[in-house]
Amino acid sequence: MLQSRALVIALILLLSTTLPEVHSKSIFEKDRRDWLVIPDAIAAYIYETVNKMSPKVGQFLVDAAQTPVVVVTRNFLIRETTKLSILAEQLMEKVKNLWYTKVLGY
Repeated sequence: MLQSRALVIALILLLSTTLPEVHSKSIFEKDRRDWLVIPDAIAAYIYETVNKMSPKVGQFLVDAAQTPVVVVTRNFLIRETTKLSILAEQLMEKVKNLWYTKVLGY
């Protein structure tokens, strides 16, 4: 019982100190276009954990993350999610303007 409580506390502390970027800003803030913060934070956490256990495997993960296929895919995802974020912001502005003009009559 005491071991499981200590394990839960250690896990909470570990996660709260290794993934602060995830909770640093709300995803719905206006200037928030970096949707890959969460996957990047998870990847960094996995890398840190693996690297502590086996630096050789950690180096393999770094090398694998820098392969052209992964880099091109990541850049594509960044480009497309940025486009989607801009379109979502424009849509929200249009909906807000419609709400204010047609429904509330401002």
